[in-house]
Amino acid sequence: MGNTEFVIEPGRQDIFMIHVFDAPRDVVFRAVTDPELVPRWWGPRFLATRVDRMDARPGGRWRFVNIDAKGGEYGFRGVYHDVVAPELIVRTWEFEGTPGDVALETIRLEEVAGGGTRYVAQSVHPSVESRDAIVRADGAKGGRDSMERLAELLRSL
Repeated sequence: MGNTEFVIEPGRQDIFMIHVFDAPRDVVFRAVTDPELVPRWWGPRFLATRVDRMDARPGGRWRFVNIDAKGGEYGFRGVYHDVVAPELIVRTWEFEGTPGDVALETIRLEEVAGGGTRYVAQSVHPSVESRDAIVRADGAKGGRDSMERLAELLRSL
């Protein structure tokens, strides 16, 4: 359906990432909570993804690892705080390269006319500086790649 939209307002600690998928909400929810499907869409196209842990329930932990062409690994981890199928996921999100810099991510899956799903992810970072570091590292590119890859996967499910 659409392109990925980012809302990044100056002086705020949050980033919104919004994408409308041409897939039912339950299918999108399955794709973002199934450890067998996540490696097929999560992260930038130039990196592979391995799911080390994924227990998508309140109190459950997750850890994904991006792997570059030379075998370098970049870990991400967090804890699920709330999971309500097929509409809501709330979890922490931490890049292991910057330990202690933990964001709170809320993903809402909203039904849209025609059977599609609006994916709205809000990441709230500990500070404006922390959020701006993600922006400077071109986190939007990785997010955009992930959403495009997720759209491709959803077409195949």
